[in-house]
Amino acid sequence: MSSSIFNKLSFLSLFLVVVLLPFFFLPFTNIPIETSKGALLIIGLVFCIIFWAIARFVDGKISLPKSACLLGGGGVVLVFLLSAIFSKTAQVSLFGTMFDLGTFWFIFAGFLLLLMSSIVFRDSRDAKIVLFGLILSSTLVLIFQSVHLFFPKILTLGVLVEKTDNLIGSWNAFGIFVGFFALMSLLIVEFFPTTKVEKFILQILTVLSVVLIAAVNFPFIWGILGVATLIIFVYKISISATNRGEDHHKKHHFPVFSFVVIMISLLFFTVGGFIGSVLPDRLGLSNTEVSPSLGATMLVTKSVLKENPVFGIGPNKFGIAWSKYKPIELNSTNFWDVSFNSGSGILPTFAATTGYLGILSWVVFFVLLIVAGVKSIFSSIKQGVNWETMAFFVLSIYLFVSSFFYSGGAVLFLLALALAGIFIGLSTSSHSRGEILISFLNDHRKSFFSILFLILLIIVSAAISFKYIERVTSLSYFRKALTASTIPEAEKAISKALSLYANDLYLRTYSQIYLVKLNAIVKKGESALSDADKTELQADLSQAVSGAQGATTYNPENYLNFANLGSVYQIAGSLGIKDAYANAMEAYKTASTLNPQNPGIKLSLANLSLSDGKAKDAESYAKDSLALKSDYIDAWIVLSQIVKSEGNNADALYYAQVALSISPNNKDLKQYVDSLKITADPAPAETSSVAPSKKKK
Repeated sequence: MSSSIFNKLSFLSLFLVVVLLPFFFLPFTNIPIETSKGALLIIGLVFCIIFWAIARFVDGKISLPKSACLLGGGGVVLVFLLSAIFSKTAQVSLFGTMFDLGTFWFIFAGFLLLLMSSIVFRDSRDAKIVLFGLILSSTLVLIFQSVHLFFPKILTLGVLVEKTDNLIGSWNAFGIFVGFFALMSLLIVEFFPTTKVEKFILQILTVLSVVLIAAVNFPFIWGILGVATLIIFVYKISISATNRGEDHHKKHHFPVFSFVVIMISLLFFTVGGFIGSVLPDRLGLSNTEVSPSLGATMLVTKSVLKENPVFGIGPNKFGIAWSKYKPIELNSTNFWDVSFNSGSGILPTFAATTGYLGILSWVVFFVLLIVAGVKSIFSSIKQGVNWETMAFFVLSIYLFVSSFFYSGGAVLFLLALALAGIFIGLSTSSHSRGEILISFLNDHRKSFFSILFLILLIIVSAAISFKYIERVTSLSYFRKALTASTIPEAEKAISKALSLYANDLYLRTYSQIYLVKLNAIVKKGESALSDADKTELQADLSQAVSGAQGATTYNPENYLNFANLGSVYQIAGSLGIKDAYANAMEAYKTASTLNPQNPGIKLSLANLSLSDGKAKDAESYAKDSLALKSDYIDAWIVLSQIVKSEGNNADALYYAQVALSISPNNKDLKQYVDSLKITADPAPAETSSVAPSKKKK
């Protein structure tokens, strides 16, 4: 059997991964879009590797690109592995909840995509097929999203709800992808031989891209698109000048279209505050995406590096670092209780999680990639060839730069790695010493170890794909549990999800479902409970505690797990379970240690102390909460209720009035204040902003 058949199957598998990444999703399912794209990546890579390995069996040769960039990428993967192993919760860093961006396995799969792209797409013709395949799939994404903006209810497909929901990720990530498409179209128009019809179609699509970028209204996109287009413009002029010197009779065109895109980008980037909101307002689009600033991300990174300088806190643990080191100024905003799982960009997030060694590995990789790219570009100017090589380098750099300044999700980052891999393959194929060739059929020693390696590669690839499919299936059951209409349905779904893949998110949900089930029994009233109800109540409480404790065991660094455990024990305490309040206090204190700037946890401690009859402790915790967030309405109300329980109606009224001054239109607060005015001391003494008043004798 010829190896060419398996080489073609390997090419097809990887081609479908790269080309379908922007467009692929599973409609009318409980599987999120990014998870379905992860499934495409894993399954496509596995088939690609298996077919490639079988082809190597047949022809008896292994050919690999000889590139320092690949060694740099291998260094990044090695650092992620070491950082994950040395982290306190290796299971979180290795895989995460569902192949999370930033885990070791995600980075490993991403650089495996880079490696296989450099091996499979080394031919200029194959690379051109990939490029035009990306043009086609991206065009489908643009057309689909344009229609979805006007008919969102018709094109939900069971996944997309709002107008800004899309197949790439966030609305800003979609804008970056549209800029990527515009850049790709400009490269083909300016450098590749096309017919007039093809060029006209690409120009129309570029105009559509510019309109969609204006609809997104993200200034960063205009900036990076303008700079990238300027590079294309200068590059085109340089080539024209070189060719004009060699051939005076050849007609050379001024790149008008690129120049127009530069001017439009400059217009929106400089006066975007004046005209940027015009189109989004007309289309009724709102972009409320929130992420940490670069300054806040660097602040968290600095704190992490001070404590864990070599390997960082561990991959996929930026959320843990954010909870521990976030700036206290955030408490004055509406996002004080938001847990960010990534920083201002993907690459700054990696810097925070993998330490100085991780930063060094990324710097080495990018320096090697840029040096190789610059050499290739200047070589193209001299020789007038390698348009595909130059195009893939520029497109990958565009996506990598976007990943530094913005956390755009898995699609953009994976595309960046795939395109960088194609660039590496093309650039090495043009050199006489650009490959490492291993022939093993003529040497029995090489033959044994090479065949053993290929067999293990096939087995491991298949095993990984089976395990990943199992975990994707668990996510489907998990989402069924969240959307279940009855408690038994939710209970059955979450149990099935946990049987396939146990993690802290599933375990927290498991405990919450049993708490809901428990509350349904408690609402009957103690006198109405039968012996069977009491037995079931005890069993449900035991399951809720078991799930919450399991979550803390799986990930003892996540404050949410301990906050959930505290709430479970608090409910158990309200049912008269011995030592439950003490256990709840311990859990909440651990959560507060993991997230010291969170006023909500302090308030939970106040409520717990009040339920346990410890008013003084409750008052102290409530004041600690207000010290972190002075406009925390719930804390002022709880503080009012605490002093009211002690008979201090004057201070209770004062605290309630402070809460009302923060939210003057709150009807419930007005009623509460009015009820306090009836019983309060008509002449309360002077009070501070937090401390209770001292009545005059």
